Amino acid sequence: MEVLAIGVDIGGSHISCAASDLSEKKYLGRTHSESALDNQGTPDEIISIWARTILQTMQKLDGKKITGIGFAMPGPFDYVKGIGLFKGNNRKYERLNGVNVSLALRREMKLQDNISIRFINDATAFALGEDWLGKAAGTKRSLSVTLGTGFGSAFLTDHLPLVTGDQVPEMGCLWYLPFRDGSADDYFSTRGLLNRYHDKAGKSLTGVKELTLMAKNEPLVQALFDDFGTSLGLFLQPWIEKAGIEILILGGNISNAFGLFGESLKNYFTSHGIKTRIEVSGLGETSSIIGSSLLADDEYYEKLLPAVKKM
Repeated sequence: MEVLAIGVDIGGSHISCAASDLSEKKYLGRTHSESALDNQGTPDEIISIWARTILQTMQKLDGKKITGIGFAMPGPFDYVKGIGLFKGNNRKYERLNGVNVSLALRREMKLQDNISIRFINDATAFALGEDWLGKAAGTKRSLSVTLGTGFGSAFLTDHLPLVTGDQVPEMGCLWYLPFRDGSADDYFSTRGLLNRYHDKAGKSLTGVKELTLMAKNEPLVQALFDDFGTSLGLFLQPWIEKAGIEILILGGNISNAFGLFGESLKNYFTSHGIKTRIEVSGLGETSSIIGSSLLADDEYYEKLLPAVKKM
């Protein structure tokens, strides 16, 4: 019997979603739907686009029923109640601050009460997707990090997020921890790489892709990526050792430049006796869609809930 659920990935400029068959452990790629949006729009505008995109995926299921909808949502967010906590410093979705997203979506989509709507941190959803159908499948202890606009992270032990205890930082988050002259988020992010390039070269670039195209001809750029890999190893080492991490999964836009920083990261691990396997996600944002769809499994969600309450 099919148990169908929809996973939704909320990005800064788009929403993407698709269904998974939880009983067969299958991602149903044919149901993928995506829409661009303005995260500075009104709550009604944003909710309308989200609802319309999810309904498009439901239509691709040819009338088959779904058990629930899960969201991979950036923070700050009340993941249990489904209420936005976005403030001005977040620079996206501020107008959803205080909005009960769960209730608004249910009304907009005219959803039946027996269809659940649940939320989880986007980096955690990515890790759950990798654990279920990605590079971390079959492992016991994994660490997934997303390298992009920000620095996301999630530690998993036995398929569940590890958010408390001596093995992980508070909430299992690494972004706020100090590194060099700022935080890890300042360093291991798009703005960190571009700021360091500006400091060295006196030029401003629009994104990491532009930087990667210059690496072959500019030794300075390759040096920046070498530093990125070595520094990432240095920063992650104590947490990888404390949590006994078997595999490190890299996602986010910067992971596309792994060919430029991967060797220095691997060399750091080797020289410091770290046996953790390093893999770049092959699923990309699909991992977040898959991971969020798992929230529709009532039994699994009950196991997730203690961690979700701390996010």
